[in-house]
Formats: sequence, structure tokens, C-alpha cells
Amino acid sequence: MSAAGAHGRARRGGGGHDDGGHDGPDERWLVSYADMITVLMALFIVLFAISQVDAQKFLELRQGLADGVGASSTIPVDGGSGLLVSNGSVAAPAQPQTSVQDESVSPQASGSSGASAAQGGGPALEAAKAEVEKLEEVQRQLSAALQGAGLGDRVGFRVTEDGLVGAIVADDVFFESSSATLQPTGEDVLDAMAPVLGGIDTPLELEGHTNALPVRGGLYPSNWELSAARAAAVVRYLQADGIAPERMTAMGFGETRPLFEGDSPEALSGNRRVDLVVASDQPAEVKALLPEAAEELHSSAAPPAVAVAPAPVDAAPAAAPPAEAVVAAAAADHAAEGGH
Repeated sequence: MSAAGAHGRARRGGGGHDDGGHDGPDERWLVSYADMITVLMALFIVLFAISQVDAQKFLELRQGLADGVGASSTIPVDGGSGLLVSNGSVAAPAQPQTSVQDESVSPQASGSSGASAAQGGGPALEAAKAEVEKLEEVQRQLSAALQGAGLGDRVGFRVTEDGLVGAIVADDVFFESSSATLQPTGEDVLDAMAPVLGGIDTPLELEGHTNALPVRGGLYPSNWELSAARAAAVVRYLQADGIAPERMTAMGFGETRPLFEGDSPEALSGNRRVDLVVASDQPAEVKALLPEAAEELHSSAAPPAVAVAPAPVDAAPAAAPPAEAVVAAAAADHAAEGGH
């Protein structure tokens, strides 16, 4: 064995450096650095990708949003001046827009008419006018039937959000005080109206009302029961006259919905009534416009032409007076009687 070999074995067996040692600098930081560079590269790729606006896809998105909210005009997009277009130049900054027009929204609609504006004030109002014309045709038929029976002053009509309301004043001609038994004149009124009501297919609501005087003794413990019983009595009588029962509803409101406030003779007599409602079957936004439509139709009606010669006698029955006039007349006739 040579001296060099012995010397080499001596170095490996004993002294010298450990095989697991590390003479150079620690380079483990490169792993973290590489991860950071990768993340930054991904970030810049995402930023670059979202800076490219696909015009076709944007138009499709805009149209989809417009269809979703019911708008037909453009949707404003506020942006900076750093967007790149396809040729690499910088796009001009978008002009800010402050409003979005919606062709289906009426500019005059506000407040209580907000629901109708959402559906389009114009179409809803036109539908309300058509419904008013239909209801007033029913009113003309009912008025003619009552006039023919000599009872034209017993029912007054008005158009409300519920439909056509015929107010039957519940004085002693219809119901005695604290009683829900129909009197003969009340039966005659219902007999005259029944053929017309039987010829339409809309629901009928019978609403009983009383004045503010408390019930003292008798069959009914309060005005609630009395008003409901009067409405039910009218329903039973109309059913006997051939009106389908599934079309009718009886409701009692007691003294909670007066036509006249206070305790005047007019209020004591006029608030004793049964309202016969020819209910409208229109959507809620159309029904809310019925009073407005009725007022507009009446105000826009052409005035009668001036007759040069004496006008011929009109054989047609006169239109029924409004509900308030009927109630006021009944109040004058029965102011001293009181009752419920």
C-alpha cells in the first residue's frame, strides 16, 4: 500500500470535513422568491385580461340587464382613461351619464300611483277608463230598472277603487232600528236590481254599515253583528231572486267606515246603509286608478249642444243621483228618527 493511499484512508476515516456539511451560502430563499414571482405574474395576467373589453359580450350584457329591469335605453358605464382598445391605443374616457330612461315609466307617476307607473301609467289608465265605462254601463242599467219601479231616489252610485258602489240607505224603509229584517220597500229595490245583477258575471260584495250610536239591548250585542246581519239579509234575498250565491260576499263594518263624520242628524241617518259593490276584476294597479279615470272621463265629456228648437222630451230615465245626494236626502227625511 502506498503512502498516498494510506493518507487518503486516514482522512476519510478520521479527520476532515463531514460529508453532510455545507460550505456555501443558504439559498432556500429562492423558493419563496419564485413563489412570489409566480403570484405577481398571475396577478398581472388577470389585470391585463380584465382590461380588454369584448364589445360584443358587453352589448349582450347590457341588453340582458335592460331586459331584466324593463328598460330599453343604454346603461351608463363610468370608467377611467386607461382601457386599451383592440388596436393598442388608449380609449377616450366615457362620458358620465346621470339618468336612465325607462319608456315604461310615466314621468308624472309618483306617490300613491307608483304601482301604476311601474306597469306604465298610460296603459294602466287606459285600462281603468275602459273598466269605468263598463261599470257605468251597469250603473245605467240599474238606474233604469230603479226608475222604472219608481225607486230611482233610493240608491246612489259612485265609482271607487273597489268598483261600482250602490249605497242603499238603511233607514226605516229598509231596516228598522236595531233590526236586520228587510222591509217591503227594501225588497222592492232588490227585486228591481236583481235582473240586471243576474246578467253580469262579476263578484258582488254586500257591505253593512251602521252609525256611531251604540246598540242597547236587542238581538245584536254590537254594531258589528248588526251590520253583518244586514249585509247577510241582502245576500239571502238576492239569492232568492236568482243570484248565484258563490258570486256574493257579506261583510260587516259597523261604524268604522262612515260617509259622514260626527254625530249630526245627517251622519246618524246617512251612515246606516248597505253598500252593494259590483267588484272590479282588474289588477290592483288598474283598480287604484278607477276614481281618477272616472273623474277624467266625466271632465272630458263634451258639453251638450245648444238646441235652437225646443228639445224633444227624453223618454229615457234620468241618471241616478250620486250616493251622497241620496244619503243627504234620506238624512233630511229621517233626521229625527235616529236608530242604528
